[in-house]
Amino acid sequence: SSAPQMIEYVNQSLSFTPHDTKWIPGTAKLTAVGVSPGGKGVLSIHELVRDGTKNLFQDLSFGSSGIKCASFGASRLGDGHLAMGCYDGSLSICDLNVATNDRNKKELFSVKAHNGIINALDGVGGTNCSYGAPELVTGGKDGCVKVWDQRTTKPVVTLNPDKSSTARDCWTVAFGDSYNNEERSVLAGFDNGDVKLFDLRTSKIVWETNVENGVTSVQFDRQDIKKNKVIVTTLESQFRCYDMRTQHPTEGFAFTSERAHRSTVWISKVLPQNRDIFLTAGGNGGLNIYKYHYPKNRVGKHAQDGAAIGIAGSVELLNSRVISTQPVTSFDWSPDRQGLCCLSSMDQTLRVFAITKLEKH
Repeated sequence: SSAPQMIEYVNQSLSFTPHDTKWIPGTAKLTAVGVSPGGKGVLSIHELVRDGTKNLFQDLSFGSSGIKCASFGASRLGDGHLAMGCYDGSLSICDLNVATNDRNKKELFSVKAHNGIINALDGVGGTNCSYGAPELVTGGKDGCVKVWDQRTTKPVVTLNPDKSSTARDCWTVAFGDSYNNEERSVLAGFDNGDVKLFDLRTSKIVWETNVENGVTSVQFDRQDIKKNKVIVTTLESQFRCYDMRTQHPTEGFAFTSERAHRSTVWISKVLPQNRDIFLTAGGNGGLNIYKYHYPKNRVGKHAQDGAAIGIAGSVELLNSRVISTQPVTSFDWSPDRQGLCCLSSMDQTLRVFAITKLEKH
């Protein structure tokens, strides 16, 4: 059949709980971050070799507290500058080329970013996006969303909740709409189902909605184009694909909703080489690969007021596979090799998969 095949290449047991896995851009290496049994931050680096992986580096006390999330999004190609968000609310950037040799000189940037854990982190302006300054966005347990430029230790933009006593956890953040040197947007998802789109150029929230369940991940299909599609995954085995081209004054953006995994959909990741193919990972330990199909017309007229309204497309399941008995907690496509991906799950395992036949869809 022409369905994408999911082939496991590496299955490696880890001595710590992994929270995030990322490919190091431009290399055959990947990094895993997480928390040790003693509550310290852990960083490990692995390299793909012919018969699996070679462990290049591991430090079980790399940070004073557990590392929850990581990103190379604001790192230039070849720099290996990994941004990390930690349990104690600190945000740091370390040069992996230096850190693996001299542990005392590992931090390029460090700041106390949030009160409590940093749940999510995204970067822009580095390897995958050529417009604008390199920036990071963090979302924390304190309900704040903050945008950082590593040249200064104060946040460039801070989105605070109305009252800190009733603040909802921010669970996920993403950059997008960065199609020239001025435009850039941040999307944030919260534990009560709120999704907010913030325009960094005008400093305004341009859209907000509620998707009824806690939002586990949000992602633009591309960071460096005008906003086109957004995938929002939630608790209660649901995800939504929004068409972001046309915003109606009252109805907002059109979307299609799908059920998947029969448990929480923890992650969605768009294939870097084809923005219409994306993968979701679930609490059942499963991976689903979908293709988004655009409608014939993406814009229609609203029945009541005649204003332009978006028309959502449809989603086709190409293949699915349960790969673990525990939830998949992180996933990353290789930016350099189509179909190569790394992931970690709650069974303390690092896996590398090759997903074939993606070019046929």
